[in-house]
Amino acid sequence: MHQNFGFVRVAAAVPAVHLADCASNVREIKSQIQEAVEEGVEVICFPELTVTGYTCGDIFFAQQLQQNALEALEEICNFTREKPIIVLVGAPLKVDNNLFNCAFVMTDGEVIGVVPKINLPNTGEFYEKRWFTSGRAVREASGSPRIPTVELWCGDVPFGIDLLFMTKDYCFGIEICEDLWSPLPPSTQLAVQGAELIFNLSSSNCVLGKHAYRRQMIEQQSARVHCGYIYTSSGVGESSTDVVFSGSTYIAENGDLLEMGERFQRESSMTITEIDIERLRTDRQRNTNFTKDQHGYYRKINATPIEREEENTAPIHRHFSMTPFLPAAGEEDAYYSDVLAIQTSALARRWEHTHAQTLIVGVSGGLDSTLALIVAVKTADLLGYRREQILGVTMPGFGTSGRTYDNALALMGQLGVSIHEIPIREMTTQHLQDIEHDMNVQDTTYENAQARIRTLILMDMANQHQGIVVGTGDMSELALGWATYCGDHMSMYGVNAGIPKTLVKQTVVYAANNVFSEDTRRILLDIVETPISPELLPTNEEGDIVQKTEEQVGSYELHDFFLYYSLRYAFTLDKLAYMAIQAFEEKYDETVIRHWLGVFMKRFFTQQYKRSCMPDAPKVVSVSLSPRGDLRMPSDIEIMQI
Repeated sequence: MHQNFGFVRVAAAVPAVHLADCASNVREIKSQIQEAVEEGVEVICFPELTVTGYTCGDIFFAQQLQQNALEALEEICNFTREKPIIVLVGAPLKVDNNLFNCAFVMTDGEVIGVVPKINLPNTGEFYEKRWFTSGRAVREASGSPRIPTVELWCGDVPFGIDLLFMTKDYCFGIEICEDLWSPLPPSTQLAVQGAELIFNLSSSNCVLGKHAYRRQMIEQQSARVHCGYIYTSSGVGESSTDVVFSGSTYIAENGDLLEMGERFQRESSMTITEIDIERLRTDRQRNTNFTKDQHGYYRKINATPIEREEENTAPIHRHFSMTPFLPAAGEEDAYYSDVLAIQTSALARRWEHTHAQTLIVGVSGGLDSTLALIVAVKTADLLGYRREQILGVTMPGFGTSGRTYDNALALMGQLGVSIHEIPIREMTTQHLQDIEHDMNVQDTTYENAQARIRTLILMDMANQHQGIVVGTGDMSELALGWATYCGDHMSMYGVNAGIPKTLVKQTVVYAANNVFSEDTRRILLDIVETPISPELLPTNEEGDIVQKTEEQVGSYELHDFFLYYSLRYAFTLDKLAYMAIQAFEEKYDETVIRHWLGVFMKRFFTQQYKRSCMPDAPKVVSVSLSPRGDLRMPSDIEIMQI
């Protein structure tokens, strides 16, 4: 298991096939096994009937081919001796005058299990029932194994469709090609019985549209049973008499396609990546229905390979996105459109339910208030209300810059909302004098007084205009506690509280480019480029922002990375650091990453009291900080140290 962080390195291999030439196939297979060992692979999977080739037809009945296949298997098995790898290879096997299409599991010179294919295709070009017997034949009606073992050159070996293979770090199961296409894939029961990895040895041919459909099935199955799914199928060398084989490989995890090999290659190829076992276990642990459907008897086979003599130092193949809350390439428009749709739908429901006459939005010219205003405008349009029913309130204070002030007014003007400007400098000065606070001491009291006065104004205006205050604070700020308690922390409905800062920014960019006019677009994009700041400390002589949030609490892209993987998968601190180091290797060094991870943890654990009384807010991404939803956490819990 890579670096002890739960990563299991797997390979889906496609050797060049020499049809019915077992000796040549052995050479290809051994070469790929050796390559996988050098790459630090822990389990390598070859296609269905690799040893003989899949398209031998009636030659499968030839006793010489059957004998050659067994000799080839023995040679491959011997080759695995003293190698720290598990090998899954396909070959025919005759048992009690029945021929089975089997997966052989080998490690350290031993065959530790043989799994026969269950569902045999009955199409014209692949009528496997002509040659092979279903693996169901090895079970009696009672479900207990009828042929629990098969005698091979190395002795009696567990044989059947009821095998689970256990290592000290993970459990895996096997299905073969058509098994995945059946109404009840064997991998479903294998998974609920404990298999975290499913290997599929396949020889699926290629026709138009099948590649996308097959990929979709693999992604969905890996999501449905919270597993890693490793699929490989036959390629070059198979017969092209009636069909073509593309050598497709897919490695998926919990619904995500991690790697997909290039098809139609003319030489042997291999797809390698890591499956995150800890990620899978987290989701299975949270899904309390997962083991409800266990039935039948499954045998657990020890499959632990020998230990490596030296630590596996091969670099990890897996890629970790720096922005896990953002969509994959090509999915941006639909993703950001849904973000706005969720927010708008939620706010519309709240607006209608309260029978409010107005929405009150504090508009600072910053990112968060901009997104909240966009959502308010879209909600008014959705409900057929006048945009003038939205009261945009800008409240310039000691730290308000000319840039944000101008953008706030310009944006409200472009969107057609009611504009209210209420300066807070005199109010704040009077308040600080009343509590005998020195104006020259620009501390937390000085800063928070401004935030609370702004909230007081908004709340009183809501009463005055029969409205509700729309909160602007986002999920990242809530995670860090970067909000003034009973200041910007409080509202009557927090439309942004389910959206992390990195997503806020890109959603505003999307809205700028796809929703509004060119004049509005220019304002929105300038807001996106403005440094993130609470603007609570005085500007410099030129009127520019001096208080930049990310200089004080750290990069939001780092904090959102930590937030996603700690909240969604509950990873250890060392694993969070390791993944961040891999993801941000060209941007931040390890010292910087570990420093800000420490800051994140300290702030996250000490600021729960703010989240315990946060206003209602819609969940938008896969995690939430709501004390009524995703995060049930005491406010006085100790800080986990890194």
